[in-house]
Amino acid sequence: MLNSNLDVLTDYPFQRLRAVLDSQPTSHGLKPINLSVGEPQHPMPDFVGTIMRGDLSALSRYPTPNGSPDFRAACADWLKRRYALPEGLIDPERQIVALNGTREGLYMLAQVVVPPEKNGKRAAVLMPNPFYQAYIGATASVGAEAVFVPAPAENGFLPDFASLDPDTLARTALVYLCSPANPQGTVASLEYMTRLIELARQYDFVIAFDECYAEIYDKVPPPGGLEAALALSGGRVTDHTLDNIIVFHSLSKRSSVPGLRSGFCAGDARITQAFIKLRNYGCAGMMMPVAEASAALWREESHVEANRALYRAKFDIAQSVIGNRFGFYRPAGGFYLWLDVGDGEAAAVKLWREAGVRTLPGGFLVRDLGDGVSARAGNPYLRIALVCELEQTREALQRIGSVLGAGS
Repeated sequence: MLNSNLDVLTDYPFQRLRAVLDSQPTSHGLKPINLSVGEPQHPMPDFVGTIMRGDLSALSRYPTPNGSPDFRAACADWLKRRYALPEGLIDPERQIVALNGTREGLYMLAQVVVPPEKNGKRAAVLMPNPFYQAYIGATASVGAEAVFVPAPAENGFLPDFASLDPDTLARTALVYLCSPANPQGTVASLEYMTRLIELARQYDFVIAFDECYAEIYDKVPPPGGLEAALALSGGRVTDHTLDNIIVFHSLSKRSSVPGLRSGFCAGDARITQAFIKLRNYGCAGMMMPVAEASAALWREESHVEANRALYRAKFDIAQSVIGNRFGFYRPAGGFYLWLDVGDGEAAAVKLWREAGVRTLPGGFLVRDLGDGVSARAGNPYLRIALVCELEQTREALQRIGSVLGAGS
């Protein structure tokens, strides 16, 4: 009656967190602060509301399946500016797929590129461990095998896909890579990305570069998958420059509009064209007011710079309050702290009970393979999302430091 492929799915991390914390008493007199969810809470630009309240006549018609021409052009133009891409690398009519948020696209991609078998064996999908839950959901939906590749501290929090045996790589159909990484904030270098692209072309698998945190960075703009593919081609634009590559971008983090549900993917035209075809069958199109507001957001940079400045200020607070405790480091990208507290779940319970601060145990983001390495990559850690306003962030971090003590 039910799809047995879904048996591989465990409870979603926030379901697990509610099961652990909601029955726990909290400290009286302390207002709870939620740092468990990566939901941006900075003010959105004023012009978004103005656009959304404008001409609503389009709501009386079904939206087109792939956004609007203006939306696609805005996305392609932003990619060119952000990654210094040459004219002609991205055709907005053929290589931009409008998405209702990148989670939808990351999930659906497996249906586009993962066959039932590859080279006569069950297809494999590779993902870092810790991982974003949409990756395993996508893998289960197509009946492929999820292969979790540890991303522990000793690897610089990056998965070593090339270390896998040739048999596994030969049946790999899709690889997910998030950079800047959720939860560790690691940025994959251009060299790392080009080596991964070479591996993808050697074994003929697709790379999904999940770049939804690409605009939240501390000092240096993170490189991207399109940029790496261009570097690999020596800067030449050919029909094969973007082979095996698709990148995902979102406005949720960049522009602090998670409720707008707006993103896109771009890359290899064979993939994007098949993706558009699939979406025609099974997805609601992007509402026209959303497409209009999104196009304006992709064209405007001052609000993004202000957004980055707020996150940098919060990392300044974290550095001041946490100091050298709990293995603190200042991540190159993203808006998470990834603190080594020894036992992430025990620390999360303690913080909720004694400090009224909700955090996410790192172990809820890993699949424990019983190898020691996978558990070590997540269980000792606590993920803290620095999404609140500055003073609330300061108060939460002070409570964390006080309750957890000296740390490791």
